[in-house]
Amino acid sequence: MILITGGAGYIGSHCAIDFIKQGYDVIILDNLSTGHMEIIERLKEFSSKEEVNGNFIDFINADIRDTYALNVLFNTYKIDCVIHFAANSLVNESVIDPKKYYNNNVTGSISLLNAMVENNVKKIVFSSTCATYGEPEYVPIDEKHPQKPVNPYGNTKLAMEFAIKDYAKAYGLKYAIFRYFNVIGADKDGVSGEWHDIETHLVPNILKADESKVFKLFGDDYDTKDGTCVRDYIDVCDLAHAHTLAYEYLKENTSTIINLGTGDGQSVKEIFSAVEKTLEKEIPLENHPRREGDPAKLIANPELANTVIGWKSQTPLENSIKNANEWEKILKILQNKENKVQENFSRKAIL
Repeated sequence: MILITGGAGYIGSHCAIDFIKQGYDVIILDNLSTGHMEIIERLKEFSSKEEVNGNFIDFINADIRDTYALNVLFNTYKIDCVIHFAANSLVNESVIDPKKYYNNNVTGSISLLNAMVENNVKKIVFSSTCATYGEPEYVPIDEKHPQKPVNPYGNTKLAMEFAIKDYAKAYGLKYAIFRYFNVIGADKDGVSGEWHDIETHLVPNILKADESKVFKLFGDDYDTKDGTCVRDYIDVCDLAHAHTLAYEYLKENTSTIINLGTGDGQSVKEIFSAVEKTLEKEIPLENHPRREGDPAKLIANPELANTVIGWKSQTPLENSIKNANEWEKILKILQNKENKVQENFSRKAIL
């Protein structure tokens, strides 16, 4: 059985979909601070479909810092591997409120590692980030690139990379650490997609843009092909499948650290134009000055992922954008539904 922490969130929910498709039973642990109960319901509905063999899925509404809840969970279910996503991940917020990030991303993750050790769970796949590299000294970035984070978010992820390595040496854990680049897209069947209360990601912000909410482009004077930042955009479903492959790899092999990206880079303007082409309409845009700390280029060297776990990015950018756009239509319905539930709850509280 697979435990997915943060499984009600964007990447975690897609990971749950992939594990279910591969025939695994899944437990999701999430405190719903940024995840959504509606996503859990959609995952349960998906897992009950005949074509996915009726895999078992359960949900525990708890925090990774709740040691009692963790021990009850590990004593109730026979967990073979932990896929750890639960973390705060907004770079700007981490600068403003580092206490929140160290408390959750580090203290919470240490709590999870301790519970694993106490309950003899030996395998973990950890969601890290290319933010641990900081300002790139060269591109494409391989796993040997120096790690010099430039913000608290990157610092907390790097701290946990060190902690996981130390726990592995001392307690016999096996790990796969994934350093993600830029994630886009949504499940092609519409089970899940990006749903953030504060949306910071490029593609959904372009998709949401209209005359009342103009898309803001930050910086057009970088040393790149068109002056805008270049990033390595990886489809969320491709990313999710890497976690299933990592779990299967850890059954027979030693620990590993891997970049997850495509090895290709698109500029902000190129992504913007691709979205306009997909939607077949012009999107309003405003140019703004650079944001502090945005590197000109972040592109992964993905060779190790292919060599070690047999993973390669498969989804064309156009498909990722189409799936994201279809999800935006579903999301409007889900948000209206959630708002009505909250309104009814507030009325009952007043009465």
